[in-house]
Amino acid sequence: MQRIPEPELMLDEAQVLAYAEADFAAPHDHLISLLLERFPDLPATPAAVDLGCGAGDISRRFARALPQATIHGVDGSPAMLEIARRMTLEDGLEQRVTFAEVLLPAPPPVGIGRDLILSNSLLHHMADPDAFWGTVRDWAGTPGRVFVMDLLRPPSPEAAAELVSRYSGSEPEVLRTDFFNSLCAAFEVSEVQAQLERAGLGSLQIETVSDRHFIAWGSAPQPLR
Repeated sequence: MQRIPEPELMLDEAQVLAYAEADFAAPHDHLISLLLERFPDLPATPAAVDLGCGAGDISRRFARALPQATIHGVDGSPAMLEIARRMTLEDGLEQRVTFAEVLLPAPPPVGIGRDLILSNSLLHHMADPDAFWGTVRDWAGTPGRVFVMDLLRPPSPEAAAELVSRYSGSEPEVLRTDFFNSLCAAFEVSEVQAQLERAGLGSLQIETVSDRHFIAWGSAPQPLR
């Protein structure tokens, strides 16, 4: 089916609250596991950036998995960031997990370590996927580690509805609707590969890691100095 874009920012209060309270333990723990398997050479005290951090669940899981790590989450939704900061404070992680409101594309942050650029489920929200990958390329530090996980677009609305029923059947309607819309807004692997080539990130590897997720990972080319 053809891609059906959805809004870039999650601003509706009911949607934001439902998303923040949802149980994403299985896919988010899977992401952290895959990341650590693909990058066993992370420094002892890694500094990461989480693009499109939302309510900060991935950022906090990363910090708990790597007790010496720091991570800086950025998102364009003030409502999401408010919840992210509150939940991070409740978890006692505010010294290692920080957040900032940023709309992409944007220049790289100053004074923030970037041993790893991490992103989960931001790409499918972007009206212009090239703006996403351009940010990933420009923000990647040295040696430019990149790890992106996102949804795959199913072949039909019926297939998307089946995935929603399988994985979100017991969730509130607002989450089921959001999941369906996100699946319809996602990209196919061939489209992601073309995006990477346009951004000069063709060296990143793409892997399908579930019936609804892919990862793109590797080291971004370093700029000529």
